[in-house]
Amino acid sequence: MINFYSLLVGFPIPIVFALLLNCVNHIRFKKTVQIVTYAPHFISTVVIVSMLIQILSPKFGLINNFIKLFGGEEILFMATGSYFYSLFVWSGIWQSMGWSAIIYISALSSIDPTLHEAAIVDGASRFRRILHVDIPGILPTIIILLILSAGSIMNVGFEKVFLMQNQTNTEYSEVISTLIYKTGIQASIPNYSYSTAIGLFNNIVNFILLVAVNTFSRRVGETSLW
Repeated sequence: MINFYSLLVGFPIPIVFALLLNCVNHIRFKKTVQIVTYAPHFISTVVIVSMLIQILSPKFGLINNFIKLFGGEEILFMATGSYFYSLFVWSGIWQSMGWSAIIYISALSSIDPTLHEAAIVDGASRFRRILHVDIPGILPTIIILLILSAGSIMNVGFEKVFLMQNQTNTEYSEVISTLIYKTGIQASIPNYSYSTAIGLFNNIVNFILLVAVNTFSRRVGETSLW
């Protein structure tokens, strides 16, 4: 659920961001936006989770203070399982959006400028040029990255989930990597064979998905990893 949510929401956002940034003509503003959006990528996951805990704190957090300012009641964001998916995914998007957009910005820069010039002569608006020049130009890159994302659909980073996990949201936050950790290390009697089997099964499913999506992409769009 976390990865499907992340793929559905998080995959298109760097593409849209790269397309919008490519439309900016003011170089200094463009560089400033790039630096600001790249910076969160270099922040430690521990720090990101600590920031979430502070911002969403029921007593001192900025969000809850804002809610109480308008007469609402404080919300236990970190202790409510139904909020876990959104907190995990959107904080990840904020952290990785700018960095993920680098590939698309690079692909956009390789598009032949004469295509844009011809479109302008034909009277195409900026939106039309994005639709008919920019997006087709970066479509192979989008497909390749989508295939790679599909090949890791069963993997969710251990560190961030483990730091955000608590007894009240375990039903929503338990993922394969945390299950392996609890079964193979944290348990009073570690079950190494069972935790190894879980990890192996996880990798097999990822491999099958990768091959399936790559085959489908090659037959439909003639763009694939191999």
